Amino acid sequence: MAQALADGLIEGTDGAVRCWWHGNQADYLLYHDTEWGWPVDDDRRLFEKICLEGFQSGLSWLTILRKRENFRAAFANFDAEILSQFGEQDVERLLQDAGIVRHQGKIRSTINNAARALELKSEFGSLAAYFWSFEPAASERPKKLDHAAAMTLGKTAISTRISKDLKKRGWSFVGPTTVYAFMQAMGLVNDHLEGCICRPSVETARASFKRPV
Repeated sequence: MAQALADGLIEGTDGAVRCWWHGNQADYLLYHDTEWGWPVDDDRRLFEKICLEGFQSGLSWLTILRKRENFRAAFANFDAEILSQFGEQDVERLLQDAGIVRHQGKIRSTINNAARALELKSEFGSLAAYFWSFEPAASERPKKLDHAAAMTLGKTAISTRISKDLKKRGWSFVGPTTVYAFMQAMGLVNDHLEGCICRPSVETARASFKRPV
């Protein structure tokens, strides 16, 4: 039986200690172990992640995770070139798709953001180069990421700066809290807690990761 530990950690049925938030649910646990916090430089994956974080606003991430394949099918696998060409018929189709979150504002935002993503790519060479240029310095991070420190990181000065810049460029559903969740998911920060089995592996991956320029 899984055992809750102090400081936001939980022991799984495999005996490993991890961050608490996946609750040892199989699909959520897999996401925690193999995706969350690992550095990403693939533009399609980055665009998917920021769009899905926007859809998550007001909902649980697990809800979005369990619908992710449906989102991919509905939104052309988050290919920004294709998605930017979606029109009113596509919006109506998506509003009838029970497999996704049928929120008109978020659907329209995703289509709009695809066009804005292409503009960013044209300016910076890639989405990866843009987002990784905001990577926090060590001095901007907590010295020890325990549960108490993590709970203060719903948004940060950097996520606020990214949010403001994206909004200035015409993006939507990219508030500071949404952007920080995206930063966590794409590995711009390593928010696996001290004591989590994944934290050292993610740190190693980040150390060897070649930052895009």
